[in-house]
Amino acid sequence: MFIQESYPLKHLNTFGMDVTARYYAGITSRGDLPDIFNDPDFRAKPHLVLGGGSNLLFRDDYNGTVLHMGLRGKKVVAEDQKNVFLEVAAGEPWDELVAFCVDNGWGGLENLSLIPGQAGSSPIQNIGAYGVELRDHFYSLEAWCKESGRIRTFNRSACRFAYRNSFFKQEGKNKYIILSVTFNLDKNPVIRTDYGGLQKELESMGCSSPDIADVRAAVCRIRESKLPDPEITGNAGSFFKNPVVPEHTYRRLKEAHPGIVAFPENSGMKLAAGWLIDQAGWKGYRAGDAGVHSKQALVLINHGNATGTDILNLAGRIRDSVKERFGVMLEPEVNIV
Repeated sequence: MFIQESYPLKHLNTFGMDVTARYYAGITSRGDLPDIFNDPDFRAKPHLVLGGGSNLLFRDDYNGTVLHMGLRGKKVVAEDQKNVFLEVAAGEPWDELVAFCVDNGWGGLENLSLIPGQAGSSPIQNIGAYGVELRDHFYSLEAWCKESGRIRTFNRSACRFAYRNSFFKQEGKNKYIILSVTFNLDKNPVIRTDYGGLQKELESMGCSSPDIADVRAAVCRIRESKLPDPEITGNAGSFFKNPVVPEHTYRRLKEAHPGIVAFPENSGMKLAAGWLIDQAGWKGYRAGDAGVHSKQALVLINHGNATGTDILNLAGRIRDSVKERFGVMLEPEVNIV
């Protein structure tokens, strides 16, 4: 395997942070992992597994080895009259996967259209949008254990999915490298349009009986109208999680702020963090090259030359002001490196 030194990472993180890795290795086959982990020089240094770079913020140069996942491939491993089980290599771009499924008439992922990143990182975050989460159509994954050097299969239960959370962000953090994910897709899709203005967007498109292609098109239209293109403006999508509060806390907030936006969640009510940030006066704010998107307050942006520290300082000010006004603490959704 060819390991490069002083490798620029600006094109490998959607925030566009102009940082470098001390060492860089592209992982293009499963055999690359035991090769590199058996190297004592590698094991003596810190390392970071990097996918699409869409859910992290670099504070500074990375003084270790970046392992960039480049495993590619998709294959149907089983199917019946109702379902298709599609195994997807970790390095497959997420939105290309969604488009592939929609083109084949396989339902389940269309509400997750236009989310940046790779298939392998999707279970870590349990990505979600417009009323659907990855766990809803997840079947299993294969992951390489760094300690044992063996491949382990995780079913849905073993992944311990929760809101923007999983085993791989908790007990399994930094212990496994995901190699592939298998999805359970529907041959007779159930259309989900009851969240986040999706039904209204479909109506504006003239779709009275939408199919999964219509849902994908509507989701893409909404996201493109509200969210900045990371190819143009650096960002990592939603910077904060939508906080989940107990029912009694929601009722108190609703009484004080009748316009508050919230959705039912298993353990209470999920508040729209973007609404909280907007009401605290941050939408469109800019401090140097660190800012808040003018159309979606949940998105922090790099106007060009912001550093990771600039973004974190702004995020801290936003968190403090929301806590002061609403008594709700925001948590970052983005991983800080």
